Amino acid sequence: MKLLLLFVLFIVSLILFYKAYKNTHEVAFKKIHLSSIDSIDSTSSLAILHISDMHLENISISPEQLYNKLAGERIDLIALTGDFLDKKRSIPRLIPYLDMLNRLNPQYGMYAVFGNHDYRLSKTDFNSLKNVLEKHGCKTLQNAHETILVEGKPLNIIGVDDFHTKKSDLQASFSNVKEGYRLVLTHDPNIVLGMESYAYHYLLAGHFHGGQIYWPKPYHLAKLGRTMMRMDMIKGLHYYHEKPLYISEGLGQTSINIRVGSRPEITLHELSLNTAENEKALTAV
Repeated sequence: MKLLLLFVLFIVSLILFYKAYKNTHEVAFKKIHLSSIDSIDSTSSLAILHISDMHLENISISPEQLYNKLAGERIDLIALTGDFLDKKRSIPRLIPYLDMLNRLNPQYGMYAVFGNHDYRLSKTDFNSLKNVLEKHGCKTLQNAHETILVEGKPLNIIGVDDFHTKKSDLQASFSNVKEGYRLVLTHDPNIVLGMESYAYHYLLAGHFHGGQIYWPKPYHLAKLGRTMMRMDMIKGLHYYHEKPLYISEGLGQTSINIRVGSRPEITLHELSLNTAENEKALTAV
């Protein structure tokens, strides 16, 4: 009887594990519109494709499958918010994904910041990762910003380096930022807890994987962001000090290639650059 029970538990465990593995193939494609945007046209809006936490060692969607999900969508700019991989041998695997993203022909280019897993690489291997990104059309930002014009309106793309590995420098990131819309790209959303004096319009991040194993609750995220977990700021659109931020559930997985209570995702964000013109002047840094 005991052996039968153990056998049944083993079979049930296998079934549950297989279902959790299959969940990693069910990539969600979400479109995000900020509530402040009532009606916007193509001359005042920007469509940003956001992809985070690819974790190429544990990714369940091919470049071609990803392209097929996105083909035909209007994509003006692509934002990649870190944790591309863990190991040197995975760097060549990134190239087909970057080539696919370039096929989407984003009018205003592709920008990236790095995450804590990327910084596990040796300095030489990290530089190889950065070179691959740059060589394949992706501008990397490490506590720096770049200003571009979108239909004559300035867009400041502010890349804040990874907070989890203590590489973030907000003062350097925002130094001499020009007037206009301020889009912040960063990996670890915990950075927002210390950004009261830094003005921005929208922030994109990842890091938490939507819990990845969100059952019964994502207690394992405590070391990644205890305060944000208590605030239930783990995935999706949130407002902190009345500033909007989006936390991606990520495209890949870490440690083990399963998901429970979460799905890999890619998101398309439609922003109104008129927001910066219509609101009161920013008084913070």
